[in-house]
Amino acid sequence: MVRYLGRRVLILLPSLLLVSMLTFVMIRSAGGDPAELRLGLHASPESLARVRREMGLTDPWPVQYVRWLGGALGGDLGRSYLTGSSVTDEILQRFPATLELALSSMLIAVPLGIAAGTISAVRARTVVDNVSMLGGLVGISIPTFWLGVMLIIVFAVWLGWVPVAGSTDVHLGIYPITKFSLIDGFLEDGWDGLWDAARHLVLPAVTLAGWPMAILARHMRSSLLEVLHQDYTRTGRAKGLRFVRLVWRHAFPNALIPVVTVAALETGYLLGGAVITETVFAWPGVGNLTIQALASRDYMLVQGAVLLFAVVFALLNVLADVTYAVLDPRIRY
Repeated sequence: MVRYLGRRVLILLPSLLLVSMLTFVMIRSAGGDPAELRLGLHASPESLARVRREMGLTDPWPVQYVRWLGGALGGDLGRSYLTGSSVTDEILQRFPATLELALSSMLIAVPLGIAAGTISAVRARTVVDNVSMLGGLVGISIPTFWLGVMLIIVFAVWLGWVPVAGSTDVHLGIYPITKFSLIDGFLEDGWDGLWDAARHLVLPAVTLAGWPMAILARHMRSSLLEVLHQDYTRTGRAKGLRFVRLVWRHAFPNALIPVVTVAALETGYLLGGAVITETVFAWPGVGNLTIQALASRDYMLVQGAVLLFAVVFALLNVLADVTYAVLDPRIRY
């Protein structure tokens, strides 16, 4: 297992290097001048030239990339062109909110998706199966931003059940101790603070959970159907084993193996895909920060955010591979 894990980690290093190079080139090819955005349109050429030198923008791209990569390997992602603060600090300040949103979405998507896929497989080619798969198709097809706006209109504007945006009510004065809104709400204001944070979290979490829930349902259905048609399950039925016991004790664990991999990968996708959801709901995460950095041509901040998403996705990929190998020892060989 150690050798297997080591091989998987070594494979990730060239991938992360390639992601950093592509991000570096694409951001700088998009146009825009960070110095002009900082000083304004009426800045003198001398001032612009001075700020460009201070930012290191006058050096050739390879020199800039090597300098940034050397700092990134040491944990220093540079300084924001817009604010001058450490990119690493800004990202770490926002990452807990993005992680909280992604994990909350997966807590909704995983059980509901697996349950829907299991019911569809057990009741294959029935009305229940058709309704479940139709719901999965709708979940895959609906754009995230549209779903978020519709949920805001219905549940926040029309019904008034939940807040429109943000992570906590500003009037409560909750101080971000851990940067996780649920934990900070409980620590600062007890159950009232926890309830307020949960009400702010529910809409973005449900919005972000739509896509992975549909994906998991479809994968679970196809995987369980495949297992139910294998020889050992047919032998169990022939020997008089009850269908419910056959499904839950024998078929379900084996069908869950590929679904675990998909769930881990979807978590990584959610961290990157949270950009749209965070923007719609003004959620104070890395995604929202990335959009602001793109608008201001803050190259350093965008590079740091993309690298963070790539590293997290790569680690989740390794975790999925290891989990797969633990559940099915044949994968190691």
